[in-house]
Parts: sequence; C-alpha cells; structure tokens
Amino acid sequence: MIQSTSIRGSRCTLISRAVALQVLLILTALPVIAQSLSSATPESVGMASERLKRLDAVMSEYVDQKRIAGTIGIIIRNGKVVYFKPFGVMDVEKNSPMRQDTIFRIASMSKAVTSIAAVILMEEGRLRLNDPVSKFLPAYRNTTVVVPPPPGAKAGTYSVVPAKRQITVRDLLTHTAGISYGWGSPAESDYKASGILGWYLSDQKDSIVTVAERLAKLPFDAHPGEKYVYGYNTDILGAVIEKASGMPLDQFFKTRIFDPLKMVDTAFFLPQEKRGRLATVYSAGEKGVITRSPDGGMGQGNFIDGPRACFSGGAGLTSTATDYARMLLMMLNGGELDGVRILSPKSVELMTSSHTGSLYSEGNLGFGLGFEIVEHMGRSGKYGSVGSYGWGSAYYSTYWVDPQEKLVAIFLSQLVPSGGLDLGDKFRALTYQAIVGKP
Repeated sequence: MIQSTSIRGSRCTLISRAVALQVLLILTALPVIAQSLSSATPESVGMASERLKRLDAVMSEYVDQKRIAGTIGIIIRNGKVVYFKPFGVMDVEKNSPMRQDTIFRIASMSKAVTSIAAVILMEEGRLRLNDPVSKFLPAYRNTTVVVPPPPGAKAGTYSVVPAKRQITVRDLLTHTAGISYGWGSPAESDYKASGILGWYLSDQKDSIVTVAERLAKLPFDAHPGEKYVYGYNTDILGAVIEKASGMPLDQFFKTRIFDPLKMVDTAFFLPQEKRGRLATVYSAGEKGVITRSPDGGMGQGNFIDGPRACFSGGAGLTSTATDYARMLLMMLNGGELDGVRILSPKSVELMTSSHTGSLYSEGNLGFGLGFEIVEHMGRSGKYGSVGSYGWGSAYYSTYWVDPQEKLVAIFLSQLVPSGGLDLGDKFRALTYQAIVGKP
C-alpha cells in the first residue's frame, strides 16, 4: 500500500502525478496478469471476504511501519484465486509499487522445482530413488565425514572417516545425505577456501556439475541416512539431473516444467528486459527498520549481471507469484494442470509422504521428496491439515499446499536477514481463519 504524504511545491506535485500514473498503469494491467489463473469470490469457495480484510490490515501495517518494503499474498482454493494482492513497494528508493507480476529471488523455493525434475526422470526410468549419486557423479563414490575435534582443540582442527555407505538420490531429496552448507562445520575454513560456503551459488563461474564435483572433495557433516542436514543436497541433485537427462538444468526445467505449465517468468537468470520487475532485497536492521541489502552475493545477487553459469537447483531461481502458483496447482491436482500432465498422481503421493521418520524436526513434522509435511496437527503446531506440505526461502518467502482444504497459498518478499519478523506466520494463520466452509 502506497501512503500519501504532505507535498509542497510544483515539483512534488509532478512526482505525485507520476506515482498516480504508475499506480493507474499497474491497476490496468492486473486483469491481464491474472488471466492465467481463474478467480472467484471468496464466498463461492467457502472463505469469508470480511475475514480476509484482516490479512489486508496486517500486511499494510508491517509495510507502514517499514518493517518490510513490500509483499505479495496469493490464496487459491478449489482452483480459484480468491486473494491476490501486492502491498508496499518493490523498491523503496525508487518508490516503485509492488506489482502482481513482480519477480522475486525465490532461493530455497527452487528446491521444489528440482525435486519435481528428479521425479520426472524417475517416471522415465532414467533415475531411481536408490541410485547412488556416484552413478552420475563418480566423485561421490568415496565421500568422507568430519570427526569433530575434542574440546579445546584449535579451530579448524578435525579428522575425517570414510562414509559408511554411498549417498543416494533419496538422501539428496530428503536432506539425509549429511551434506550441510559448510557453515558451522569443523571444516568451514576449507569450504571457504574452496569457494563454496553458504547457499548462494549464482556468482559461481563454474557449472553446477563442476561445483558438485568440488564439493565431493570436502568432508560432510554426517553419515548418509543418519541425520537430517540441510545444505547443498538439492544443488548436487541438479547436477545429477543434468547427467541423467543429458541437458543443462536450465533447459530441462524450461522444456519439461516451465513451458508446459506456462511459467513464463521463472528462470535462473533474468533477461535484461525484465530487470525493472525484479524486487530489491532489504535487510532487517536495528529495531526492525529495513535497509537496502548490499549488491551481489546473498543481497541483490548476480541474477542479471554476472557469470550466468551455475544453475543452482537449491537456491538459484527467480519467479513470480502467478508462475509459482501454477506449479503448486499442478501438484495439488495430482500432477496435471490445464490438460498438461507433468507427474502421475502416485508420484505426487510419493513426494508428499514423509521419508525421514523422526530425523526431521524430531518427528514433529515429516519430510518428503523436497517438502516439509504436516503429519500430526498437534505436534506440528501449524495451522493447516494433515498432509499439508510446503517450504520457504532465505528471502523470507513461503508457500504451502493443503490437499484437504484444496488450498494453495504463497507469501513472497525480499528480506534477508529477516530479523525474526513474524509476518510469514501471521499470513498462514490469517489465511486459515478466513476459511469458514467447504471448498
């Protein structure tokens, strides 16, 4: 929401007119943007318009308090968009209003796309869950695991042992390969020296296969299958997909997922003509007031200018609310959308069933092939239903699918670090409080 301010002078009047014109142009374009998704009144699918206004109020409040620059919320029930609103701005300095077609860096929300790609290959017999990663990346035939140093040992001092078994495709999909992002590992200094530390890989000059092969030389944090460790698993999976398919990851995504689903604005790197639609990244500072994040790296990143060489299936994609919603609707519909089938219903069932036992979240939540899963309402402590699944992003975005409620919900922003902001949790709660009947 753009707040009017007291303006004096003809110069400020011209600015006001320019902003008003910009808003008018955006509002005129909204019906066109939303054409790829069907819409309906909330009441027609068992939701309450009056209750959704609570969500408006909370989103606007956080923008007005400058705790976040801007957000988009989209809620779809029974295949119909009932809520699709941008709030605030996509760039504070330019006072550019947030738009429905704003492009976001989606970081770990990329993992869902990579997981879907892997299962497509499974359906074609080119990949199996229990295949060893070394079948496609021989460097993973003999991996090692860190042995933590004794108390009082010099920093960076550690030993390694051979992994008890080989890492499998299932291990990568479920983050049980023992592979972290290097942060906090006794071998962190070696990760840094190798040029691979942290989830951001979009500035790498090497291909994802080369990066994955470099990773294989580093010691991992746990033995395969023994612990849930969040890290480079999905990036390595992307390298496996390239080898199994014989295609670069960006082309596989485009031809097998993005084009069939009409995801026209999802890619690893933006074309120059779309740079004006990419939201600016902000950071939560002292007292929660946001500041613009630095250029490059985990701030603004290298999604337009840079090497454009490393396709990070774990955290490298950019997308829009509409594009990502189309992919989630495909999952909700059992692998099909608008007559185009990407996956079979049984593949979706396999992906959204927990494979981790008590390894993830101490058993309070499950983890499937790329998704966190609600298995028990009380233990999860989340609004939703048993069988709901989803994930989030380092840029403070999140999504989930609730098959029981026939619900898809997406909250997008560009805030890292988020400073403990609670708006994402409130978006989920306020979505569910607006459900008053059957879909």
